[in-house]
Amino acid sequence: MSYDANAAYNSGAGAPGQGMPGAAASGYGGPGYGGAPLGASSPDDLTLPLYGASFGQAVKRFFKNYAKFSGRASRSEFWWATLFCALVALVPYILFIIGAVMMAVAASADPYSSGAPSGGGVALMGIGGVLLGLLFLATIVPSLAVSWRRLHDAGFSGLFYLLTLTSIGSIVVLVMQIMPSKPEGQRFDA
Repeated sequence: MSYDANAAYNSGAGAPGQGMPGAAASGYGGPGYGGAPLGASSPDDLTLPLYGASFGQAVKRFFKNYAKFSGRASRSEFWWATLFCALVALVPYILFIIGAVMMAVAASADPYSSGAPSGGGVALMGIGGVLLGLLFLATIVPSLAVSWRRLHDAGFSGLFYLLTLTSIGSIVVLVMQIMPSKPEGQRFDA
């Protein structure tokens, strides 16, 4: 006699699940959270993850769920929001790097100078640094929140995000965030 692991989930055609009328009464599809994970049917529904979110939808949800650590975030929501943060930080980072290069070139051009850095390089580094700091402050809370919710959607506790405080933990958390959505993550819905 063999064991059928799929039989543990009630994911048949008539089983409650995504969008089924009996889903609320039976608690996320009954024993084992069978079937596909529940997702938002509209981009305006912020209570459930939006699977297959576009770039604009993900960025909008990123800022609307600014400090919401409960619930879940789909992979598309998480990765589009991460791309948005990286693209926005790119311009100040480039300014900072250009300023640093200008200072290095000015210092190496005349090794016998008084050691005063070039004004343009200092200005670009200062502007880039201030803009990077402001962007960091503006996006730290929503970035933590979307990462926390992404871990929930993959079926893990958000507390696993604290592993990023260790050297190898960031890689572990990255792998967890890459994992597909699991129906078991619905237990984190608020």
